[in-house]
Amino acid sequence: MVFSIEKRVFHFKQPAGTSRGIYTTRTSWMVHVTDAAWPGREGVGECAPLPQLSCDDLPDYEVVLRDMCDKVERLGEIPHDMLNPYPSMRFGLETALLSLRNGHVLFDTPFARGEEGITINGLVWMGTFDEMLRRIEEKIEQGFGCVKLKIGAIDFENELQLIKGIRQRFGAGDIQLRVDANGAFSPAEAMDRLCQLAAYDIHSIEQPIRQQQWQDMARLCETSPIPIALDEELIGVNTPEAKGQLLDAIRPAYLVLKPSLHGGMRGCEEWIRMARERGIGSWVTSALESNVGLNAIAQFTAHVYGRHISLPQGLGTGLLFTDNVESPLYIKNDKIWLKPQHDDA
Repeated sequence: MVFSIEKRVFHFKQPAGTSRGIYTTRTSWMVHVTDAAWPGREGVGECAPLPQLSCDDLPDYEVVLRDMCDKVERLGEIPHDMLNPYPSMRFGLETALLSLRNGHVLFDTPFARGEEGITINGLVWMGTFDEMLRRIEEKIEQGFGCVKLKIGAIDFENELQLIKGIRQRFGAGDIQLRVDANGAFSPAEAMDRLCQLAAYDIHSIEQPIRQQQWQDMARLCETSPIPIALDEELIGVNTPEAKGQLLDAIRPAYLVLKPSLHGGMRGCEEWIRMARERGIGSWVTSALESNVGLNAIAQFTAHVYGRHISLPQGLGTGLLFTDNVESPLYIKNDKIWLKPQHDDA
């Protein structure tokens, strides 16, 4: 088994705004693996930490990744305990080995065979009032039944007016609205803002306050008129014991899981199982990976949830880059599909 690493920089078609700043480029490290046991076949995975957010956003990222690849070469398998602190590396290595061994169909599911699609939400990035309104209208025209709005970058009153305008035109029966605050609210103001948002039939809000404020987040989850989903809160929580402590302390309604941030496929599968045991829902989203990572995340989602995915997933990011890699994924109305492919080997 031999690994090589390729650094890639992808360019956004339009700046992607979050409450933490604006992305114009995205850096990924592609890991390629070959093995004499599978002649003529190459596995590829994407390692893509998010700057200033991932727990493995390291200045010497490629050096550590090379070391992890060397360990997998020697062991012939992924040393999961060693990779707990490096979720984006684990996800890339998991994908590379799955694609080496299984080819295009990482997991044998109706989705991977092109027989079923996965319902997804339309994503509307932060921007000016007019930009966001135009993007929302585009998503609704494209057939999305669930739209997720990034909030926290423009004035909150303007965001409320935007949401009010959507609801005046489209009722809760027409379009489901999710909002993602990315920790933009302070604990002191959060409940008032949640109550104002609740007037517009919001399905859920992701991470209303910044992570690592467990007591404040638990209070909000208990009393909020809008179900709260955790996202950034899960970053760096890597052991079953720590995961159980967080879930029991905060008791959110949902988890929003990103393999590159939350422990790779193995870590997300553990989050999903532990959440189910506590009656907590979840869905999976991408974390601005290229189509290599997005393809793996979509196939993983179909595998881990089975045939009955009850909530729209966050997998509609494949058109973000001007220079993305080719992909068998495509979106039709509000579902993502995988074109069937055939392996030569």
